[in-house]
Amino acid sequence: MNRVELTRHEIREKALQSLYPFDFNQDITKEDAISYAFEYNNAEFVSEDGESFIPGYLDTLVTGVCQQREELDQLIQKNLKKWTLARIAKPDLIILRIAIYEMLYVDEIPAKVALNEALELTKKYSDDDSRKFVNGVLSNIVPTLNSEK
Repeated sequence: MNRVELTRHEIREKALQSLYPFDFNQDITKEDAISYAFEYNNAEFVSEDGESFIPGYLDTLVTGVCQQREELDQLIQKNLKKWTLARIAKPDLIILRIAIYEMLYVDEIPAKVALNEALELTKKYSDDDSRKFVNGVLSNIVPTLNSEK
């Protein structure tokens, strides 16, 4: 099978699609979630025998966000004004988790890049108000990261 190379942006998009089911179904496996994200409208990533090609960075993001979810959610909650995590639209919450995970744990991704990528995902999967909200939360978090990294 010819392997199609994904950009980091496309991988973040697949991570968002993979992480979405975890907020609704605690029994889903990481592999099932990633497979679903790839099979949905992406036949070019599935070989004739049904095996998906999973890029390493996608596995890193999905695994990392799942493992660090409690820490990521605490950081998000700490930077919310008059909001709770339950009020945040699921796609926006997952986008925030991915961006903060990259800011904290992926050294080769500058915080500014993670923030910009989060805004691009929000532009595609949410609305303008959500984009402003995500930008506000991440802009509050970025200055605190230098002391934590």
